Amino acid sequence: MALQFSSCKQKYTFLSSLLLLLLLSSSVAELSFNFYAGSCPGAELIVRNTVRSASTSDPSVLGKLLRLIFHDCFVQGCDGSVLIRGNGTERSDPGNASLGGFTVIESIKNVLEIFCPGTVSCADILVLAARDAVEALGGPVVPIPTGRRDGTVSMAENVRPNIIDTDFTVDKMINIFSSKGLSLQDLVVLSGAHTIGAAHCNTFNSRFKLDPKGNLELIDASLDNSYAQTLVNKCSSSLDPTTTVVDNDPETSSTFDNQYYKNLLAHKGLFQTDSALMEDDRTRKIVEILANDQESFFDRWTESFLKMSLMGVRVGEEGEIRRSCSVVN
Repeated sequence: MALQFSSCKQKYTFLSSLLLLLLLSSSVAELSFNFYAGSCPGAELIVRNTVRSASTSDPSVLGKLLRLIFHDCFVQGCDGSVLIRGNGTERSDPGNASLGGFTVIESIKNVLEIFCPGTVSCADILVLAARDAVEALGGPVVPIPTGRRDGTVSMAENVRPNIIDTDFTVDKMINIFSSKGLSLQDLVVLSGAHTIGAAHCNTFNSRFKLDPKGNLELIDASLDNSYAQTLVNKCSSSLDPTTTVVDNDPETSSTFDNQYYKNLLAHKGLFQTDSALMEDDRTRKIVEILANDQESFFDRWTESFLKMSLMGVRVGEEGEIRRSCSVVN
């Protein structure tokens, strides 16, 4: 299949990303953009169509699929280990309790097992589904090399040291990103994933305190007052903070765009980690650029998302191709 580019700039960005792919590691070089061309030529189409179909009945699934790849790749590489069920697995850790999209991944796998049994890995399905979720909401189409194999180890104890908590400082986030081979720019660009999706009230309630009547009161001065009041109204004390959800992006939650960065400039970042990007000179400069140039955001997203999707991949004889994404063979 020939790759199509809408502009010379997009082609340049893609070629730069491809060069990055070739330089990263020898294991990554075993991936290819046509890996399933002979063994399962309809694989990527099946993933895309299933994602689109699932989003028709539940639009929120697109944000959930994008979040899944972060929680998979950051823990021990993009190996689908977050999909494995069972006591003591990554999926069982409280830090992953609010993850969703698993049924979509399993649906895709079930179809692929009918047409191409034992061929397409869950790790590839997860990366492709996240890519397609972004595209479905108006974001850039990211060419993704495939050929990942599935990990066989999934341990809850590996989750907390490797994922970003919503109250982290910029320095803490930089430390985790750099440990994964990701840059400061990658940190700011991939934070743009918060332009879609939703969060439970308990993930940002540290920005408030309870008054004597049990109502929320703002204590984080970095948050816009009117936006803070909106959050207070949605996360009233009469509601369960572990089930009540708020859109990450209060303006264009159903579109993948650069509105997230505009929100940050207006002090309307939902999480402390969002607001922190505006409080540090190193990250604020990048936020300002992306807020003013959506094309630049899309180009950089293509590069950063590709880099993330290549972290810690299993190839060749490593790992396996699971028959079911939730269970090791």
